[in-house]
Amino acid sequence: MGKLFLVGTPIGNLEDITIRALKTLEKADLILAEDKRVTLKLINHFNLGKKELYTFNEVNSKRNLPEVLTLIRNYNSIVLVSDAGMPVLSDPGYNLVNACWEEGIEMEVIPGPSAITTVLAISGFPASKFLFLGFLPRDKKLRRLLKEIKDFKYPVVFFESPHRINKTLNEILESFGDIELFVGREMTKVYQEFFKGRVSEGITFFESKNQVKGELTVVISP
Repeated sequence: MGKLFLVGTPIGNLEDITIRALKTLEKADLILAEDKRVTLKLINHFNLGKKELYTFNEVNSKRNLPEVLTLIRNYNSIVLVSDAGMPVLSDPGYNLVNACWEEGIEMEVIPGPSAITTVLAISGFPASKFLFLGFLPRDKKLRRLLKEIKDFKYPVVFFESPHRINKTLNEILESFGDIELFVGREMTKVYQEFFKGRVSEGITFFESKNQVKGELTVVISP
């Protein structure tokens, strides 16, 4: 029976990958990739050779789970990666990992970069305890969630898309008041940008841009 490796990949700058991750990818018989194009870019950048890639993402993960389990049994080394950061964290893979536990399939984690820990480290907020919410829900569900965490005593971290950031910040302003927050955009990439200030200042900051691009990770202060 084969073995599944959960490999963390860079959140932006490819040079952030670990030596152990590179060795694991190089030896892999098959790589389960969220997006083949993104993973292929990583493989080619480090000249890891020709690799067999299998698309395993949020859309097909449940449907293709039985086939993937069969592949793991038939190969020696299977690697699971997401487009960026650690697999399973707001990325596909939970169902596969759970199924591997049930099937007695051996697994190993190769730790790597994470947008969550990266943004907490640079935010200047106390980070020994925090709440991670992934991508926030919309409209009424968002308001309900914000109400639930209003009195939370530790930083709250979540992901947000560029075209929703201002709407979300307005909802936070209405629910929490003008608290402090931190936003990391395109972290470790060429156009990396950080913002720290009050929610109202953040709204003004992002409204002043013609178009917000890239991925955003937000930290709400305690």
